[in-house]
Amino acid sequence: MIKILVDRNMEGPASILWGMLGFEGWLSFFPLRLQSLIEMGLPENSTDQAVWNLAQTQEMILLTGNRSLEPGDTLERIIRQHNTPSAFPVLSITQSELITYDRHYQEWCLDRLLEIVENLESYKGGGRIFLP
Repeated sequence: MIKILVDRNMEGPASILWGMLGFEGWLSFFPLRLQSLIEMGLPENSTDQAVWNLAQTQEMILLTGNRSLEPGDTLERIIRQHNTPSAFPVLSITQSELITYDRHYQEWCLDRLLEIVENLESYKGGGRIFLP
């Protein structure tokens, strides 16, 4: 079972992709489990460090929006400091708002997500991977 941790800002887009996975029958080929921060026991205002730690200790792919390098406790900094060859990747959807209305963008993101899930061992240690 491959587990995907959905960041607080990605719950809507993730549910759209999840619906597509089910509708197109991919969930019968790929055993996936989608979980929110709340379901995993983290408050929505958790620090990026706490989210990263949870994803790694629970062996989960983290699905998030596009984050940038800013001063302080940012996910990008945490990835750069703590990434290892066996670390689960962070998937960042570059334009998450397009998921809500652009069918082509949805399909591009879904195709890339499935490629990563199918070849997860090859993507471990990859840090942040942008979708599509």
